[in-house]
Amino acid sequence: MSAHQDHGLRPSIPSPLTEIEDARFTRHGLRLLLKRDDLIHEALPGNKWRKLAPNLTASAGRTLVTFGGAYSNHLRAAAAAGRLLGFPTVGVVRGHELSEKPLNGSLAQCAADGMRLHFVDRSTYRQVADPLVLDQVLTDAALTGPVHIVPEGGSNALGVTGCLALGAELRGRADVIGVACGTGGTLAGLAAGLAPGQRAIGVAVLRGGFLYSEVARLQREAFGGPRGEWLVQDGFHCGGFARSTPELEAFAADFEDRHGLPVERLYVAKMLLALTTLAERGTFRPGVRIAAVITGRREP
Repeated sequence: MSAHQDHGLRPSIPSPLTEIEDARFTRHGLRLLLKRDDLIHEALPGNKWRKLAPNLTASAGRTLVTFGGAYSNHLRAAAAAGRLLGFPTVGVVRGHELSEKPLNGSLAQCAADGMRLHFVDRSTYRQVADPLVLDQVLTDAALTGPVHIVPEGGSNALGVTGCLALGAELRGRADVIGVACGTGGTLAGLAAGLAPGQRAIGVAVLRGGFLYSEVARLQREAFGGPRGEWLVQDGFHCGGFARSTPELEAFAADFEDRHGLPVERLYVAKMLLALTTLAERGTFRPGVRIAAVITGRREP
């Protein structure tokens, strides 16, 4: 039985692949397609469902403990999964100071879906990969029973294998595939699922230049070594995660006007800006089919 059947989440897969006309691509002889992973599931869109599904199977009803920041889409997806499937979730949130403030809309939704929030200081959060630090966090959160740990963004070996199908769905249908990258798991799995000759471009939405080594590490853990052709594009983070610029905002608003697609700002806008800029620079040879993976939706 497949993960999505077992879970009863009824995702809509494969997600649609739609070609759109955009002069910034067509004048260079390029075709632009949108891989609408945002339409997979209302509460667990895009790569969130793909990475969580195998982890939900592995959790086998245990409390799912996962990690994220104040505006984490991953935390929201994990909380929604817990509500839909009836198992407990705990979100370890970066920023102890947030515990003293009213919850923002994102964290409030997590709580409404039944997720118990546990806030930790930023120094501790950076060290949760250390087993001793993690044990202390679990103790402080009064978690003594069996748990299933899912790292930030759902990016572990299970999450990476869940993204293999995304690459497989694009086999033979595009030459270059662009995807936004926060933790690297989607890129690692997507690239591994592609056919020879296809190339994945991960657009980093955070500063730091760490994603190349992280994607390589995730592929080693999931597959035993490198898989597929991929690269990380670091030049479009617009100042870092959840940061923006007037250029990015103007671009996203214009894309919405041109194509009637609400553009999610934290990830998708930066990926679309990167692909459009690279197309205008002549990075891609004429005739190339470029698929942009729409991993999330803009909130109303």
